[in-house]
This record gives sequence, C-alpha cells and structure tokens, in this order.
Amino acid sequence: MKVFFLFFVCSLILGCAGIPDGISPVDNFELNRYLGKWYEIARLDHSFERGLSEVTAEYSLRDDGRVTVNNRGYLKQKDKWKEAKGIAKIGRNKDEGYFKVSFFRPFYSSYIIFELDENYQYAFISGPSTSYLWLLSRTPGIDEKIKEKFIKKAKELGFDTDSLIFVEHTGKTENIEK
Repeated sequence: MKVFFLFFVCSLILGCAGIPDGISPVDNFELNRYLGKWYEIARLDHSFERGLSEVTAEYSLRDDGRVTVNNRGYLKQKDKWKEAKGIAKIGRNKDEGYFKVSFFRPFYSSYIIFELDENYQYAFISGPSTSYLWLLSRTPGIDEKIKEKFIKKAKELGFDTDSLIFVEHTGKTENIEK
C-alpha cells in the first residue's frame, strides 16, 4: 500500500511539472527581460482566479537565482484584493521559457511560455495541461490582432478557446493598497 501511495504522489507531482503535447517552450529566453509587471489579458477559468478582474503578475529576481511571483486580482463581489505569492525556478535550462512554479511548497507546477514577443511585450503561457492558459501583456490593453493570434494558436494546440475569460482592466491596479 505504501508503494502505491508513493507512486501516486510522485505521479501527481511529476504530472504537474510536465509539458502538454504539442507545446514547446520558447528558446533564447532572457529572464531579466521577462521580469517586472504583466497584465493578464485572457485566461481559462480556475478556482484560484474565479471572479477576479484587474489581474497582474509581477516577477522579481531573488538572491538565490529563483524568481518571486506575486499575483494580484480584484474580487468585485467582495470589494477586495486577492494576492498570491509564489516562487519560480528554472525548469530545464536558463535559455528556455519553462519554469516550475510553487504557491504551495513543496508542490510545483509547470509554467511554459510558448510564444513571446521579441520585445517582451506579450506572452502566451500554458500550465501542465491544456486546462491552463494565459495571455499576458505589459499593458492592460492589447491589440486585437494579438488576441486573434493567441486564440488561433491556442485552439490549434487543443485549448478550449470558447471558454476563455477576457480580464477587465479599469486602472484599479494602479491603486492597490498593500
């Protein structure tokens, strides 16, 4: 029984750090250019973000080489901000857009950048399966052509693009009380 339980836990952990079929992390990735604030433009729904608008993610380098992840969003129904802090570490090599992120240590999950603007202005992100998808931008608004490109590429890769949520940004993020 112990062996089965250990196998199950290992499978669960390893499964959360995998890469979905057909998804490839970007090459020639430069972490320092990726750091800073990003606005969530679109996502697939999950309980940890349900009902949130004004969602941002900030990435900053730690002294130990890992990355602090600070996600924030506004829950309009309760008129309050929600925040989640985590840690990311390089997944396979530093030149690849693939991380392992943890908000609940010791459990890590995949964070795969599968498309990234050459000027680091927008990014298409997947998690460990096609149930996890995000479009991030350096600005709270994004060109419709980029949204269309995101939807087309995500659909081709097997994501349920009919279920995408487009995140509202009204400027409230600039006035977050810490």
